[in-house]
Amino acid sequence: MAARLQGLMQDAGLSGHELAARCGWHKSKSSRIARGKTLPSDADIRAWCAACEADDHAADLIASSRNAELMYVEWRQIHRDGMRRVHEQTVPLYQRTRSFRVYASNVMPGMLQTPGYATGLLRSITAFQGTPDDVAEAVKARTQRSRVIREGDHRFALVLEEAVLYYRVSDDAAMAAQLEHVLTVMGQPNVSLGIIPARARRTVWPLEAFYAFDDQQVAVETLTAEINLTTPGEIRTYLRAFSELSRSAVRGAEARALITKALAALG
Repeated sequence: MAARLQGLMQDAGLSGHELAARCGWHKSKSSRIARGKTLPSDADIRAWCAACEADDHAADLIASSRNAELMYVEWRQIHRDGMRRVHEQTVPLYQRTRSFRVYASNVMPGMLQTPGYATGLLRSITAFQGTPDDVAEAVKARTQRSRVIREGDHRFALVLEEAVLYYRVSDDAAMAAQLEHVLTVMGQPNVSLGIIPARARRTVWPLEAFYAFDDQQVAVETLTAEINLTTPGEIRTYLRAFSELSRSAVRGAEARALITKALAALG
């Protein structure tokens, strides 16, 4: 935050004293903010942007400032007491979201996962992270959270890379049940499911998995952390990427054929 504000000041050709004067502050206040010693309020950010004639940056900066501590959270921290709690904590977010846009490049989206598939996946995550093993409780909590795909006024636009159909994060029986479940869910009127064929010509390269909740938040999943984006500019960028990825996906009979092919590959 300090670096971004300082960059605006430099772009405007202002010194710290000049910026403070334009904002009506004591000269030391701009210095404390620029050095990261003082967290600026929303009003401070608006005044700073106005002084730099960069009002269009204010909304993004305010969103970043409000969510700085929650933006980047390591999985080890999130799962320090196991995985059940985080699933329960995100239920309100899932319930209030009307439009879900999800891009999955590695595993099935959480709201599509069957208990068997989720058990295999969460057990692997627990072992890799070395966090407390509450897999059974976490699977139950994930299944409860996923009821939103069947209940309430929610719409789901889901885009999967074809490879997701083949990654065996659980045993063959659980994988088969998972793929059959996807075939069932994609028939729901509130679900649009697209699959990007491995050989598809694409305008956007494979990305990290991300979940967009309305146009208010995007959760990006990396190996080590969950990144929660709330700044309007970053959200627009991810929604644009989702739109472009969607163009490469097949749906309906073509998507079903790809899923059926993956099922047959299980033997």
